Amino acid sequence: MDPLKDRLARFKQQQEKCQSTLTSIAARAATSKAAASKSVPSSSMANGRSPAAPVKFSSDTERLQHINSIRKAPVGAQMKRVIDLLFSTRKAFTPEQINEACYVDIKANKSVFDSLRKNPKVRYDGKQFSYKSKHNVKNKDELLDLIRKFPEGVAVIDLKDSYPAVMDDLQALKAEHNIWLLSNFDSQEDIAYPDDPKMDNIKVDDDLKLLFRGIELPLDMIDIERDLQKNGMKPATNTAKRRAMAQVDGIPQKPKTKKKKHEISKRTKLTNAHLPELFQHLKPGSS
Repeated sequence: MDPLKDRLARFKQQQEKCQSTLTSIAARAATSKAAASKSVPSSSMANGRSPAAPVKFSSDTERLQHINSIRKAPVGAQMKRVIDLLFSTRKAFTPEQINEACYVDIKANKSVFDSLRKNPKVRYDGKQFSYKSKHNVKNKDELLDLIRKFPEGVAVIDLKDSYPAVMDDLQALKAEHNIWLLSNFDSQEDIAYPDDPKMDNIKVDDDLKLLFRGIELPLDMIDIERDLQKNGMKPATNTAKRRAMAQVDGIPQKPKTKKKKHEISKRTKLTNAHLPELFQHLKPGSS
């Protein structure tokens, strides 16, 4: 054989051997890599447990905590929640409905139940609770009928909780000239008086008007109230009682200041002049 061909033949054999070796090495590397990935277990699998699901709190957790705080609150706080509910809705609620609406379980809390049943602002008919206002009126017509029953006047503060639109109805009745809304001289609170349409046609002599405006009133409201009582009239104020309560509460009384005689006459003019509505139907310039 030609030496050149013999060397070429040996070279080819070496190339084939090298190629076979490289192929074998590559195959073994791939096999070992796959085996390694399968043989390494996760920590949870190695412990024989499946992976734990992430902890999720209930969506009601915050609400349940809120309910729990309400039911652990003092009796007075729970009563206020119920009374606020009754006042704002003006509806009757069973104990179960109250529990659903404001989370106060009055069936499970005897102290709250008994306190509500005895509260002067709550009406209980044996089944349902509802708000109880001082005057049982529900609309403008009933409001006017009530005021007409009290010619000495009704305190507006006692009417405010009758029904939601009561203050608007009072202003409407005033605009319609069905009632008077006058401020109490002593407490500065409004008093609702019935307006008698028959009084609009009364004519007052000039001499009587001058006499009325010239009356000098006492400086102390107690003296005014005493004079009213002597003449068979019921004062709309009780200054002695108010001052006694103020002393109990520690509210200092304003010191009385002596006024000069000419200031008294000036005050006297203001005493009856602060009610211009009473004289609006009279002739101008006659006062």
